[in-house]
Amino acid sequence: MTAPEVRSPALEPRLAARRERAAALRERVAVLRERVAVLVDRRSAVDPTADDPLRGLYLSEEAVGHLLGRGPDPPVDGIAGAADPLLPRLPLTALDTAILLIALAPDLDRTFEPLYGYLNDDVSRRRATVGLALDLCGVPAHDAAARARFHSAAPLRALGLLDVEDRERPLLSRSLRVPDRLLAHLLGDDTPDAALHGCLLPMPEPLPADDASFTARLAARLTAGPLIAYLREHREGDGPAALAAALDAAGLGALRFTGPEDRVPDLLREARLTGRAVVLSGLPEQPAPLVTALAAGTDVTVLLTDPRPYDPHWCAAHDPLVLDAPRRRAGGTAAWAAALGPQAAGFDLATAVAPYRLGGDRVARAARAARDLAAFEGGPLTAHHVRLAARQQSASGLERHARRIRPAVTWDDLVLPERPLTQLRELALRARHRDRVLGDWRLSAGGGRGRGVLGLFAGESGTGKTLSAEVVAAELGLDLYVVQLSSVVDKYVGETEKNLERIFTEADRTDAVLLFDEADAVFGKRSEVKDSHDRYANMESAYLLQRLESFDGIALLTTNLRANIDEAFTRRLDLVVDFPFPDAEQRLSLWRHGLTHVPCADTVDLAPLAKDFELAGGSIRSAVVTAAYLAAGRGEPVNDSDLLEGARREYRKAGRLVPGETNW
Repeated sequence: MTAPEVRSPALEPRLAARRERAAALRERVAVLRERVAVLVDRRSAVDPTADDPLRGLYLSEEAVGHLLGRGPDPPVDGIAGAADPLLPRLPLTALDTAILLIALAPDLDRTFEPLYGYLNDDVSRRRATVGLALDLCGVPAHDAAARARFHSAAPLRALGLLDVEDRERPLLSRSLRVPDRLLAHLLGDDTPDAALHGCLLPMPEPLPADDASFTARLAARLTAGPLIAYLREHREGDGPAALAAALDAAGLGALRFTGPEDRVPDLLREARLTGRAVVLSGLPEQPAPLVTALAAGTDVTVLLTDPRPYDPHWCAAHDPLVLDAPRRRAGGTAAWAAALGPQAAGFDLATAVAPYRLGGDRVARAARAARDLAAFEGGPLTAHHVRLAARQQSASGLERHARRIRPAVTWDDLVLPERPLTQLRELALRARHRDRVLGDWRLSAGGGRGRGVLGLFAGESGTGKTLSAEVVAAELGLDLYVVQLSSVVDKYVGETEKNLERIFTEADRTDAVLLFDEADAVFGKRSEVKDSHDRYANMESAYLLQRLESFDGIALLTTNLRANIDEAFTRRLDLVVDFPFPDAEQRLSLWRHGLTHVPCADTVDLAPLAKDFELAGGSIRSAVVTAAYLAAGRGEPVNDSDLLEGARREYRKAGRLVPGETNW
């Protein structure tokens, strides 16, 4: 015994509408059969060849005489005046509906084929013709208005509902055919047209919108009637997310189209039949033909979204309503809570998702991935799962220009004075709350400036600048991308700026921390123009100054000498963190931290090393690694001699005089 089918209550009205549509079609076909029977009876009563089994295959003298003497058929009580149109959404007259019914009858009931063949006086022509359709509708064949219903610009053909075949024949003997999709729709099948297979994508799940007023206004406009609108999105996914929320509020379905221009007629027909809007996100490089074709369907709601500003040359008809898609706020807690469900109650969701600005369906996809990760580990959903899933959704093309680092460090790995530590925590705080401070509280400077967070880490080599950037990224739950300057700087004029623009553009649409290590190479001071090289170098700096102001991401710069950075860049930075060279007390802490997981002899004394060897944190780590290898080679714990040898090697690498050694 099979289990009963479970249906959603929201689906019942749609199923009922399908059943009513199919029932109405059957009733109309039954009426048509009666009219066909009347016309057949009239013809056969006066036709001397009615009983000839070869009728329609040849013309006898008797048949010729009958045709020459036969006047026009007396009008039959046509079906054009029937009420309740089959397609109430479409601008069709009663005559149009009757013609459609006559044309589709053989596809619905094959017994119409021999009847149509008899009425066409040709047993091989088993579909309705223009002349037969007019006869069954009770309209004279010479009626110009009725004949015009079959023209290419008339609604039946312009809407893709009727094909008039055999163009080489006279108009009255041309065959009529309806698309298979129309018949399927009338029978209650709402499966999209097979011609659109591979051209449709699902819409993002409607999540609570960041800008509720925008959603309400757009939903009201969608409810008012057909609309052509263009949403310029600031970040990939913002447009589809805003449209999904507005369509859901308006109670409208959507067809998200990704196909070529030649599928637009099938797309518009599908939208008309099902009463859905057309959504197109991500226009082609040359969008004019596609936009013009979509805009031609003025009775269909068409919603376009793309990062580019709207160009009036894209549309040969009337321009769409041009809007800016609302920016996706970092840490949209409502959307995350709706996507994660009750499982999000076990941790601080606001803190976990604060850095992420996922758009489109990325929040829902990240939520599903987080739940899958938690289920795989066999435990409850945690902030770690959410962050990991969100980072996967933020994967980008930055790896073509930068090296990605998955942060594996914490604040405990930093050994710094209190002041730089406080500034680093403030940097993370700014990254979390920039939308509230710069957006909601309107503290942005204006002038097209972005909501990015920019910081400069200045200090000698090995003082912890890169490690601090990794800790900040880990605190925010983001990946760290270290820009490879070798892939940026180009000897050809203008190429460096192009490479930097690609990096900034990709970083704008990615939730990540961008690190320009040794930033002096591209953020250095401008110089007096003495030759063309100076002029082009200054142009690079001018470009960077402008681009940093419109940047929306998180960028960190490191330099060994703060004086090398142009003051104009410094003014645009949110924070400048100075990393001092560690004193003896900090060096002792660095030695201890480096040996946390290393087996050491009980007699190890780190105080003399911290006092005698002035090493930065990076050098101390290298010395610990050297000592560890020496001890591992002997199969013993690290001792004082190993550590001393490691420290001496770091001094020698730097070309410094080793304490206790005499150089001759």
